[in-house]
Amino acid sequence: MPLIAKRLQAVRPSETKAMTAKAAALREQGIDVITLSQGEPDFDTPEAVQQAAIAAIREGRTRYTPVAGVKPLREAISDKLKRDNSLDYDIDQITVGCGAKQVVFNALFASLDPGDEVIIPTPCWVSYPDMVRLAGGEPVLVACHERFGFKLKPLDLEAAITPRIKWLMLNSPNNPTGAVYSNEELAALAVVLRRHPQVHVLADDIYEKLVYGERFATMAEAAPDLIGRTLTVNGVSKSSAMTGWRLGYGAGPKDLIKAMNTIQGQTSSHTSSISQYAAIEAIGGNQDYLGDFVSSFRKRRDLVVEKINEAQGLRCRTPDGAFYVFVNCGGVMGRTTPQGKVIETDTDFAMYLLEQFGVAVVPGSGFMASPYIRISYAASVEELQHACGRILAACEALSKSEKTYEQSKATA
Repeated sequence: MPLIAKRLQAVRPSETKAMTAKAAALREQGIDVITLSQGEPDFDTPEAVQQAAIAAIREGRTRYTPVAGVKPLREAISDKLKRDNSLDYDIDQITVGCGAKQVVFNALFASLDPGDEVIIPTPCWVSYPDMVRLAGGEPVLVACHERFGFKLKPLDLEAAITPRIKWLMLNSPNNPTGAVYSNEELAALAVVLRRHPQVHVLADDIYEKLVYGERFATMAEAAPDLIGRTLTVNGVSKSSAMTGWRLGYGAGPKDLIKAMNTIQGQTSSHTSSISQYAAIEAIGGNQDYLGDFVSSFRKRRDLVVEKINEAQGLRCRTPDGAFYVFVNCGGVMGRTTPQGKVIETDTDFAMYLLEQFGVAVVPGSGFMASPYIRISYAASVEELQHACGRILAACEALSKSEKTYEQSKATA
């Protein structure tokens, strides 16, 4: 009898983690590699947040906490949602998990039965489809084309909804494209959702604070009447440079939150008590550092966009949020490397950049969109300049061939 469960056969390892691991392995061999594959701010956790964690340790706040999170943290989250998003949740409608990723998984695991389906607009974060499968559901991938800014259109949403659809997952700002939905765009999607009361919305707002000009909006704010059908997910990893602290949260209907807490109580119990007390400061304290974060990311974004659009066979849009550039690499498909290998897929191109030029990026296929690569500009300006120089050189080194790549037109 096989040891490994059958449900894992359809689940892939994370593409971002895989590329980062490959880059680390090459560095261990003494090879110079610039890693632009990890979705992680390169800033230090703010000093006030660090001090809050240290104080918690010294005050003995190191024991088990309630599964849903300590009361002062949930109160801080409630205040934040009211202050920033005009959303009114009491603390019994809020749960804290080991990162936003666990919160999303808990919600899917708590709500999906065999045969239930989840609409996932693509390009999407690499983990969404596999989390749906692990929870027993089926992902329904809806392509959001580059010419529409990688955003879901109401007509496409309508066409994808069946009686089996239970969730629509919306990630804004989006990983990997950096697309940001406006209040008006969310309101247009809400018009469709009102016709289908069985469909709930999972709003992944983890990049909320990293927007460049476009005002952030979330579904429950854009369509207040849908708040009872919406789970709003957020955290401190991106906005406060706390990826390793593993703290995210969700706010939604009480029955869903209760079910999510039941799952968490039987798995991780709760996130670190120290992380929770640090997050109180991150969420409710002074956030002046965010201005510097956003300003720095904007400069890096502009640098990468300018340089990538100079590369032969590559083009990219200027993203409105997050810290990624999603690069269309259809123009290099069919070309041959100096080593004689034909670039047939975006994975081929990503491996070519890594193995021959020492730049780690993530192929778009991991995000359910080809032919693209995702570049994270959460790196120093010096690293980005060197990396972009290598990417330009890599494209120049590719010889042209007569082979065509029809998919580049289909996704453009």
